[in-house]
Amino acid sequence: MTAQRERLRRQGMWLLWATIAWNVTESIITISLGVAAGSIALVAFGLDSMVEVFASLVVIWHVRDLDDLDNDHRNRRALRLIAGAFVVLGVFLTVTSLQRLISGDRPDESPLGIAYLTLTVLVMFGLAWAKGRVATQLDNDPLAAEARLSFLDGLLAAGILLALILTAVLDWWWADPAAGLLVALIAFHEGEEHWEEAGEEDNP
Repeated sequence: MTAQRERLRRQGMWLLWATIAWNVTESIITISLGVAAGSIALVAFGLDSMVEVFASLVVIWHVRDLDDLDNDHRNRRALRLIAGAFVVLGVFLTVTSLQRLISGDRPDESPLGIAYLTLTVLVMFGLAWAKGRVATQLDNDPLAAEARLSFLDGLLAAGILLALILTAVLDWWWADPAAGLLVALIAFHEGEEHWEEAGEEDNP
C-alpha cells in the first residue's frame, strides 16, 4: 500500500469513528428530547442514528485492511450489509410515519430539539462530504455508500427540523410524518441501488 493510500485510509477511519461518536451522542440526546416532547420524529431520528452506527462499523471492518486478498468478497458483503441498513431504516420510517398520520398525535414544541437538529444538519452534511471525498480518492464503494447514508441522515435531520418548525409555528402536525415518508423512499432506493451494485461485482 502506498503512503498516500495509507494516509487516505487512516483519514477515512478517523471520519468513520467521528461519525460513530456523533451518532451515539445524537441518539441519546434526540431520543431523550423526543420522549420529553412526545415527538415520534425525534425518537425515530435517534433510532436512525443507531442504523448509521451499524453502517459505520461495517465500513470500518471493510477498510481496516485494503490489501486483503479477498477484498472483492468483503466489498460485496459490506455493500449488502449497508443496503440492509438502508432498508431497515426505510421500513422503520414508513411504519412510524404512517402510525403518526393515522393517529394524528401532535407533539409538544421542542426548542432544544430544533437547536440540536440545526447543528446536526451541518455536522452530517460536513461528514458526508469529507467521507465522499476520501471514498472517491480510495475508489472504495462501501465508504462511498456510508457517506451517502450520512447525507441521508442530514436530509432526515433537515426534514424533521422543518417539520418541528412548521408544527410549532403553523400547527402543521402532518409535516413531521410526511418528511419521514419522503426520506423512507430515498432509503429504499439507496438500499436497492447498493444491493444491485454488490450483485454486479458478483458478475463482472
